[in-house]
Amino acid sequence: MKKRTFIKLFAAALASPPVMRLLAWAGQEKLRNWAGNIEYSTDRLQTSTSLAQVRDYVKTQPKLKVLGTRHCFNNIADSKDGFLSLKPMDEVISLDPAKRTVTVAAGITYGQLCPYLDGKGFALQNLASLPHISVAGACSTATHGSGQKNGNLATAVSGMEIVTADGTVVNLSRERDGETFNGSVVGLGALGVITKVTLDIQPSFMMRQYVYQNLPLGELKEHFDAIESSGYSVSLFTDWQKQRINELWIKNRIEEGQEFHASPEFYGAKLATVNLHPITALSAENCTEQMGVPGPWFERLPHFRMGFMPSAGKELQSEYFVPRQHAVEAILAVERLRDQVSPSLLITEIRTIAGDHLWLSPCYEQDCVTIHFTWKPDWPAVSKLLPVIEKELAPFKARPHWGKLFTTSATELKSIYKKMPEFVELCRRYDPQGKFRNEYLNRNIFAT
Repeated sequence: MKKRTFIKLFAAALASPPVMRLLAWAGQEKLRNWAGNIEYSTDRLQTSTSLAQVRDYVKTQPKLKVLGTRHCFNNIADSKDGFLSLKPMDEVISLDPAKRTVTVAAGITYGQLCPYLDGKGFALQNLASLPHISVAGACSTATHGSGQKNGNLATAVSGMEIVTADGTVVNLSRERDGETFNGSVVGLGALGVITKVTLDIQPSFMMRQYVYQNLPLGELKEHFDAIESSGYSVSLFTDWQKQRINELWIKNRIEEGQEFHASPEFYGAKLATVNLHPITALSAENCTEQMGVPGPWFERLPHFRMGFMPSAGKELQSEYFVPRQHAVEAILAVERLRDQVSPSLLITEIRTIAGDHLWLSPCYEQDCVTIHFTWKPDWPAVSKLLPVIEKELAPFKARPHWGKLFTTSATELKSIYKKMPEFVELCRRYDPQGKFRNEYLNRNIFAT
């Protein structure tokens, strides 16, 4: 299928009512992920509404996995035995203004949490590109937004409640548990069932968002750091054609002395005169407000509006984290593959993330730039491309996103995650019989 034809079909799907799409998804005979590319290996799904129910279910099951908002594009959450859903456990448990923390039940999504926080005068430091994902699931896989001073979403976690394999309730905190905490936050679902998460918060703030078009690749090469530091959160979108970045999204906090002044031209890119979708051919209806219109943090940090589905879901995704100092080299390495990549690509997004100390975070002890690929739903074609891309990025020790599609071997993963042995031992402490393991974890984490 030609790219133009696919985009037209994609846009037509977007025009259908979100509620109808949700009902169709919920009515499927087989359990699938959000994108529809993964059919889970069982339809046994148990829903819990309380900690007591979680403990009872965990104690009686020989094997299980927690199934969240299903936004991962690989089989990280799959199970052949049974699933546990905590979707009804979606309340805000407590807000502590003095400590600047909020504690939430594991089923809550960012779309539910953010308006509540803003109504109380508080905010999170950052958000991902879409708000439909659960807090617990996003943090467990090191999902992220953008901003050179902003860590991934897991870095906001200051406490967790986990039900381990024997039904024991374990409470961990950043302040008290040190390295055990650092090893548990990005846990990939391997340690147990997360039932509560405590997040750092800050005073609420307002933002503006501007979009520029057609940033020359040469300008990005020469001024990458200046471009990436131009906003609180900056995203670059490209189809790798014509030696340019299609769109540059700059999100800025409205604060005295820090506001971005949107000139008509920015490093050769032109200021957009209408709201845009990251894929220019698609309607911007589902996207957050641009054109410098002021709005609260939770209505500007995501790319997509909270009241809308961000896409029809018919896509595949992969993403690679490279050390910040190799950003330009890595971008140019992928750009050389443009003729191979383009036929299967919808869009690529490039973002920056600050380093952290979480063992299995792709940003462990390094500031990163991510190169994200949104693909057409053609796995045979994409599966051939990923090893080619990974080979080009191998000199930079690129780390794949845990929840997206990759072919990086277990041997390579162990070489680029120096705390992997300690993580394996931590898993054995909490789950000695492997109750929470599945094929994904056995292949990528526990392979000998």
